[in-house]
Amino acid sequence: MNTTHYRHWPTGLPHHLTAPATSLYVNLEISARRYPDKTAIIFYDATLTYREFHAQVEALAGYLQQECGVARGDRVLLNMQNSPQFIISYYAILRADAMVVPVNPMLMTDELRHYVDDSGAKVAIVSQEIFSRLAPLVGSTGLSRAIVAAYSDYLPQHTELTVPDWVRAPRADIATPGVVSWKAAMDAGIAPQAHLAGPEDLAVMPYTSGTTGKPKGCIHLHRSVMFSTVSSNAWSVASVPDSVSLAVLPFFHVTGMQVSMNAPIFNGGAIAVLPRWDRDVAGQLITRYGVTAWTSIPTMMIDFLSNPRLGEYDISSLRRVSGGGAAMPAAIAQKLFDLTGLQYMEGYGLSETIAATHTNPPQMLKQQCLGIPLFNVDSRVVDPATMATLPPGEVGEIIMNGPQVFEGYWQDPQKTAEAFVEIDGKRFFRTGDLGYMDEDGFFFFTDRLKRMINASGFKVWPAEVEAMMYQHPAVQECCIIAARDAYRGETVKAVIVKKPGADASPEDVMQWAHAKMAAYKVPKQVEFVDALPKSATGKVMWRTLQEKEMAK
Repeated sequence: MNTTHYRHWPTGLPHHLTAPATSLYVNLEISARRYPDKTAIIFYDATLTYREFHAQVEALAGYLQQECGVARGDRVLLNMQNSPQFIISYYAILRADAMVVPVNPMLMTDELRHYVDDSGAKVAIVSQEIFSRLAPLVGSTGLSRAIVAAYSDYLPQHTELTVPDWVRAPRADIATPGVVSWKAAMDAGIAPQAHLAGPEDLAVMPYTSGTTGKPKGCIHLHRSVMFSTVSSNAWSVASVPDSVSLAVLPFFHVTGMQVSMNAPIFNGGAIAVLPRWDRDVAGQLITRYGVTAWTSIPTMMIDFLSNPRLGEYDISSLRRVSGGGAAMPAAIAQKLFDLTGLQYMEGYGLSETIAATHTNPPQMLKQQCLGIPLFNVDSRVVDPATMATLPPGEVGEIIMNGPQVFEGYWQDPQKTAEAFVEIDGKRFFRTGDLGYMDEDGFFFFTDRLKRMINASGFKVWPAEVEAMMYQHPAVQECCIIAARDAYRGETVKAVIVKKPGADASPEDVMQWAHAKMAAYKVPKQVEFVDALPKSATGKVMWRTLQEKEMAK
């Protein structure tokens, strides 16, 4: 194990960390006992105390068990934007000894079907503005029950903050078999059974896509999620019970889930929740509630700092601004520093590691850098063919062994076996990311061994988009590649060979795709060609197209 980075370890912290040997739910239970009247959740000026938060988790957990038949180890789909209901649902599912399956609320019906079928979820908790996408699956798949939530149930009577219409929408009447409103579930007042889940039980299964085009469930037990939660808190000087976190990254994604939701709850902190990014509301929340920690992505920070109204907000309470998913442009990082005196703390992690395995130490923040391996993590750069460890400065595949690494892919032993390699008696996860380590032990990202597009932090796997594009009646062949984008960094481009006689414009294709897949996957550029380059074996040479695109 390389220990070069220990020279730059945060002052006063040990190199190893022991996480609690309990379920993640117990973190909430303990915080509710310690800080019953302290604010836990802030939602457009409405607040929930830890006492209220915990009581609602208990009520929903009881309903899941008694009325929906949720048992230990069952998977429950959670499909909504950041909201009090998301946080309550997440912990209620854990309280019921079940496994959270967080779903991107941008997904459409055909995409959701795979999540339902693959996970075997019998119950879903979903917000009403996107329930129509899930509704066709209730009763027609293994999904037999759904609880539908209206965000407006948790809004204050009055707020000067700008609240989107779809958040303000009143609770709708539901008359669908197997479907019940959130309010009805809560009003049932059913007490849950004794909590049984422990560190080795199923906890959370975020999905990640791969080169096969089908999203794969990443199996995380309570112990891996717990370790990531605790290490995130321990690393940060801003993590005390009186900290306030601005939650703008989506909770269904592991970074938002861990850093902006689970970590504050472990510590008894407050979470200021935004369902959708709004730079003015973000500035107002920071000002009103003294936000101390904010984890974002570069596109949000670029938008926030370019706001002509920025001077109206007092952001002096911020103590940590961090993020990942894509490198922060140096000019934006400098602008943040000039304005606040804070350096942007970059980190690195994946769904398979339930957020960060690497982070920059507070006293030595390198820009466009993944950071150093966190507590208990053994990370290396190896030759992807021989698995030989490479010296500093040489580019290879980043691998890691650590307590936060997942167990494997759900019901896919072959992909699980391919994702790991044993070195020195340790089981290392192969990230598929290429990078190098410098002389100080800091890791840097250079390229991707796997084929993937990073659009504003959203991971788009070309094979998945291609599979859906072939459903278009005019598409004979399709290759999805990345194209440069001034705002998103990268965006999705479709290179298409049309069927003979087919009449379709790029706009027609993009409009069709909008109805079939999540917005971030939709090709923003469409190019029609006579033929796609192919190898001698007939495989589409996507790399040739990619290189041609990047050479423009």
